[in-house]
Amino acid sequence: MRAFVAVTDNDWFDFLSRRPDLDEVNFWTPSGKPLAHMSLGQPILFKLHAPHNYIAGGGFFSTFSVLPASIAWETFGEMNGAPTMPEMRRRIERHRRVAADPRQDYDVGCTILADPFFLDRSRWIPPPGDFHANVVRGKSYDLREGSGRELWEQVLGARALIRHAAAERIDGPMYGGEIAVRPRLGQGAFRVLVTDAYERRCAVTREKALPVLQAAHIRPVSAGGVHSLDNGLLLRSDIHALYDRGYVTVTPDLTFRVSRRLKDDFDNGEPYYPLSGSTIWAPSDESRKPSEKLLEWHADTVYKG
Repeated sequence: MRAFVAVTDNDWFDFLSRRPDLDEVNFWTPSGKPLAHMSLGQPILFKLHAPHNYIAGGGFFSTFSVLPASIAWETFGEMNGAPTMPEMRRRIERHRRVAADPRQDYDVGCTILADPFFLDRSRWIPPPGDFHANVVRGKSYDLREGSGRELWEQVLGARALIRHAAAERIDGPMYGGEIAVRPRLGQGAFRVLVTDAYERRCAVTREKALPVLQAAHIRPVSAGGVHSLDNGLLLRSDIHALYDRGYVTVTPDLTFRVSRRLKDDFDNGEPYYPLSGSTIWAPSDESRKPSEKLLEWHADTVYKG
């Protein structure tokens, strides 16, 4: 297993380190570029800028996507490491060295980290000796040997502050086999994963305007569902609202259905009935398709058919 020691904005770190019990954060980059090639569950450690040249925390890689700043803020809010959207925009413009433009919705690279941890200042760790001052983005280390293993052992020395117990399994297989750490997905990571799996278009209408697309849980978290790709559908906001209320459903064979109750209850529904009986668009990869069992649960339990 490898870890990536990422050069980290001090303001981002300071803001998030004062917020306990975060389940995910957005380690965003103003350039829109990924930090490096990452595998699911790979540790990313936060190395602060001068004058704080220490490793002060980390998290576990969930996914990466390039999103407009407005969508990143809508999805993660303060978990972007800023108190407000205008402050996040100011930081993007400062890093990009551009003049403020309120009409510009900057694309940012969003590296989503699960189970973030922030070490008490007394537990901050000096970076490895070969982590040179001119490193701009970060550096990867093999945690099984040499300076990487020594670093990881120091991180694990603060295990009381690390909430992901599986992180202690440093002898697991490398990327390409079974991963050693499988982070729990948060709401934000769920939205990003579903959005990208469905290629940023509504499964029912094929709408591609990103601001109106939403990741719908087939089985809500409040009813025992989880933030997993097979429990998600990407839907236009109005379709999502009807889906959550049972006026529409998707059957296990991926057929979209509209309940007669929609017209009975609201004397309307004309835009939706022509879609009834159509096959939704779903990812071709079987591992990314919605669960048939969960679709059946929604059709049997929520749908007002």
